[in-house]
Amino acid sequence: MMCGHCGCGGPDHEHEHEDGTRHSHSHSHAHGHTHTPTTLVELQTRVLAKNDAIAARNRAWFAGREMLAINLVSSPGAGKTTLLERTIRDLHGQYDIGVLEGDQATSLDRDRVAATGAPVIQVNTGTGCHLEADQVARGLNELRPAPRSILLIENVGNLVCPAMFDLGERAKVVILSVTEGDDKPLKYPHMFRAAPLMLINKIDLLPHVDFDVARVTASARDVNPAIAAIGLSARTGEGMQQWYDWLRREWTVATEAAFA
Repeated sequence: MMCGHCGCGGPDHEHEHEDGTRHSHSHSHAHGHTHTPTTLVELQTRVLAKNDAIAARNRAWFAGREMLAINLVSSPGAGKTTLLERTIRDLHGQYDIGVLEGDQATSLDRDRVAATGAPVIQVNTGTGCHLEADQVARGLNELRPAPRSILLIENVGNLVCPAMFDLGERAKVVILSVTEGDDKPLKYPHMFRAAPLMLINKIDLLPHVDFDVARVTASARDVNPAIAAIGLSARTGEGMQQWYDWLRREWTVATEAAFA
């Protein structure tokens, strides 16, 4: 049964600890076809209000530690984990970087990130299609990131539901690969409206696909005039310096905000 609010497929979220153990947390969405539209709207409002309250606490927690938290969102296969691996390795020694890995199942991506030497916690959502603020809060309790560090949150691969759920991050960064097609900003406007930055990944494949960088950038700015766009290849390294420059600017603002 699909949740009328976000598309989640079931009532529980699973959370996996560093030792591999898992336990479930009840999903706060109601399921079924018996709700009237008014009841469903009220339910949606309560779910988001609860999430936003926890997200506000997360945001205060980050601010108190002068941390930068970034929520990486994309469809499956856009290259989020490869981007994480290269970012961690290239910025090693410059910043402390911790990672929260969100997936419905497995610790495959956590294992890849752990191989870089970065501290990482896996959060499995079970049938859930996005991370929520309370899952991030529990993950932070296990990860215990260092003050003035960067936290990179790899959300569940989905261009719909993560747009609605604030995790307490400073910004969402939407990653779009050239293999997905250049129509995605218009088809999934809420996600691109929620993100100040779009990374166009896998540009090394541009000669082999039908993808127009100018068109996708224009489409993204149709739904979000303020969005910035960076073309890069996490595999070859092309364009990655622009991403690092953006991260550095955001880290500087985040770490100085406590004294503003």
